[in-house]
Amino acid sequence: MVTGREDAANNYARGHYSVGKDMIDKVMDRIRRLAENCDGLQGFLLFHSFGGGTGSGFTSLIMEHLTIDYGRKSKLEFSIYPAPQVSTSVLEPYNSVLMTHATLEHANCSFIIDNEAIYNLCHRNLDIDRPSYPNLNRLIAQVCSSINIK
Repeated sequence: MVTGREDAANNYARGHYSVGKDMIDKVMDRIRRLAENCDGLQGFLLFHSFGGGTGSGFTSLIMEHLTIDYGRKSKLEFSIYPAPQVSTSVLEPYNSVLMTHATLEHANCSFIIDNEAIYNLCHRNLDIDRPSYPNLNRLIAQVCSSINIK
Protein backbone atom coordinates (compact mmCIF):
# COMPACT_ATOMS: atom_id res chain seq x y z
CA MET A 1 0.00 0.00 0.00
CA VAL A 2 1.20 3.48 -0.84
CA THR A 3 -0.14 6.48 1.05
CA GLY A 4 0.25 10.22 0.67
CA ARG A 5 -0.42 13.24 2.81
CA GLU A 6 -2.92 15.10 0.65
CA ASP A 7 -5.70 14.43 -1.81
CA ALA A 8 -6.38 15.88 -5.24
CA ALA A 9 -9.32 18.01 -4.03
CA ASN A 10 -11.71 16.66 -6.70
CA ASN A 11 -9.47 18.19 -9.37
CA TYR A 12 -8.14 16.14 -12.32
CA ALA A 13 -5.23 18.52 -12.94
CA ARG A 14 -4.14 18.34 -9.31
CA GLY A 15 -4.30 14.53 -9.33
CA HIS A 16 -2.39 14.29 -12.59
CA TYR A 17 0.10 17.15 -12.53
CA SER A 18 0.86 18.20 -8.95
CA VAL A 19 -0.01 15.65 -6.25
CA GLY A 20 0.27 12.85 -8.81
CA LYS A 21 3.75 13.87 -9.95
CA ASP A 22 4.93 13.71 -6.35
CA MET A 23 3.59 10.16 -5.88
CA ILE A 24 4.04 8.46 -9.25
CA ASP A 25 7.63 7.26 -8.77
CA LYS A 26 6.80 5.63 -5.44
CA VAL A 27 3.68 3.97 -6.90
CA MET A 28 5.43 2.73 -10.05
CA ASP A 29 8.31 1.36 -7.97
CA ARG A 30 5.82 -0.60 -5.85
CA ILE A 31 4.08 -1.89 -9.00
CA ARG A 32 7.45 -2.87 -10.50
CA ARG A 33 8.41 -4.84 -7.38
CA LEU A 34 5.06 -6.64 -7.36
CA ALA A 35 5.33 -7.38 -11.09
CA GLU A 36 8.82 -8.83 -10.64
CA ASN A 37 7.39 -11.35 -8.16
CA CYS A 38 4.90 -12.64 -10.75
CA ASP A 39 5.72 -15.76 -12.76
CA GLY A 40 3.60 -14.76 -15.73
CA LEU A 41 2.24 -11.23 -15.47
CA GLN A 42 -0.74 -10.92 -17.80
CA GLY A 43 -1.81 -7.37 -17.04
CA PHE A 44 -3.34 -4.97 -14.59
CA LEU A 45 -6.78 -4.37 -13.09
CA LEU A 46 -7.49 -0.76 -12.21
CA PHE A 47 -10.42 0.26 -9.99
CA HIS A 48 -11.20 3.96 -9.84
CA SER A 49 -13.78 6.69 -10.14
CA PHE A 50 -14.09 9.04 -13.08
CA GLY A 51 -15.36 11.94 -11.00
CA GLY A 52 -12.76 12.60 -8.31
CA GLY A 53 -9.35 14.16 -8.75
CA THR A 54 -7.36 11.15 -7.58
CA GLY A 55 -9.58 8.63 -9.35
CA SER A 56 -9.41 10.50 -12.63
CA GLY A 57 -6.16 12.48 -12.64
CA PHE A 58 -3.83 10.16 -10.79
CA THR A 59 -5.26 7.02 -12.39
CA SER A 60 -4.70 8.49 -15.86
CA LEU A 61 -1.08 9.20 -14.88
CA ILE A 62 -0.65 5.62 -13.65
CA MET A 63 -2.16 4.30 -16.89
CA GLU A 64 0.28 6.39 -18.94
CA HIS A 65 3.22 4.98 -16.98
CA LEU A 66 1.89 1.41 -17.23
CA THR A 67 1.73 1.84 -21.00
CA ILE A 68 5.32 3.08 -21.09
CA ASP A 69 6.74 0.47 -18.68
CA TYR A 70 4.60 -2.57 -19.56
CA GLY A 71 3.52 -1.73 -23.12
CA ARG A 72 1.79 -4.91 -24.27
CA LYS A 73 0.39 -6.01 -20.91
CA SER A 74 -3.38 -5.73 -20.66
CA LYS A 75 -4.97 -2.95 -18.67
CA LEU A 76 -8.56 -3.61 -17.62
CA GLU A 77 -10.35 -0.90 -15.73
CA PHE A 78 -13.45 -0.94 -13.57
CA SER A 79 -14.65 2.64 -13.39
CA ILE A 80 -17.40 4.33 -11.44
CA TYR A 81 -18.98 6.95 -13.66
CA PRO A 82 -20.56 9.90 -11.84
CA ALA A 83 -24.24 10.75 -11.98
CA PRO A 84 -25.81 14.17 -11.40
CA GLN A 85 -28.26 12.84 -8.77
CA VAL A 86 -25.47 11.55 -6.53
CA SER A 87 -22.76 14.06 -7.41
CA THR A 88 -20.37 15.25 -4.74
CA SER A 89 -18.56 17.93 -6.76
CA VAL A 90 -19.25 20.37 -9.58
CA LEU A 91 -15.93 19.28 -11.12
CA GLU A 92 -17.05 15.69 -11.75
CA PRO A 93 -18.17 16.26 -15.37
CA TYR A 94 -14.85 17.93 -16.25
CA ASN A 95 -12.81 15.23 -14.53
CA SER A 96 -14.82 12.60 -16.39
CA VAL A 97 -14.16 14.11 -19.80
CA LEU A 98 -10.42 14.34 -19.13
CA MET A 99 -10.27 10.78 -17.76
CA THR A 100 -12.24 9.44 -20.72
CA HIS A 101 -9.45 10.60 -23.04
CA ALA A 102 -6.85 8.66 -21.03
CA THR A 103 -9.12 5.61 -20.98
CA LEU A 104 -9.46 5.61 -24.76
CA GLU A 105 -5.71 5.84 -25.17
CA HIS A 106 -4.43 3.47 -22.49
CA ALA A 107 -7.07 0.90 -21.42
CA ASN A 108 -7.58 -2.36 -23.29
CA CYS A 109 -11.00 -2.97 -21.77
CA SER A 110 -13.22 -0.74 -19.65
CA PHE A 111 -16.11 -1.79 -17.44
CA ILE A 112 -17.99 1.40 -16.68
CA ILE A 113 -20.34 1.29 -13.73
CA ASP A 114 -22.99 3.99 -13.53
CA ASN A 115 -23.12 5.33 -9.99
CA GLU A 116 -26.81 6.19 -10.18
CA ALA A 117 -27.71 2.76 -11.58
CA ILE A 118 -25.94 1.05 -8.66
CA TYR A 119 -27.89 3.22 -6.19
CA ASN A 120 -31.14 2.40 -8.00
CA LEU A 121 -30.40 -1.35 -7.97
CA CYS A 122 -29.79 -1.26 -4.24
CA HIS A 123 -32.92 0.79 -3.62
CA ARG A 124 -35.39 -0.88 -5.99
CA ASN A 125 -34.17 -4.48 -6.26
CA LEU A 126 -32.56 -5.03 -2.87
CA ASP A 127 -34.97 -2.87 -0.80
CA ILE A 128 -32.20 -0.81 0.77
CA ASP A 129 -33.65 2.62 1.57
CA ARG A 130 -30.35 4.47 1.92
CA PRO A 131 -27.55 2.50 0.26
CA SER A 132 -24.18 2.89 1.97
CA TYR A 133 -20.75 2.48 0.40
CA PRO A 134 -20.46 -1.12 1.66
CA ASN A 135 -23.80 -1.92 -0.04
CA LEU A 136 -22.60 -0.38 -3.30
CA ASN A 137 -19.18 -2.04 -3.08
CA ARG A 138 -20.70 -5.50 -2.50
CA LEU A 139 -22.83 -5.12 -5.61
CA ILE A 140 -19.85 -3.93 -7.66
CA ALA A 141 -17.76 -6.83 -6.32
CA GLN A 142 -20.42 -9.25 -7.57
CA VAL A 143 -20.16 -7.73 -11.05
CA CYS A 144 -16.36 -7.88 -11.05
CA SER A 145 -16.19 -11.45 -9.78
CA SER A 146 -18.50 -12.69 -12.52
CA ILE A 147 -16.23 -11.58 -15.37
CA ASN A 148 -14.28 -14.34 -17.13
CA ILE A 149 -11.46 -13.64 -19.53
CA LYS A 150 -10.04 -16.46 -21.59
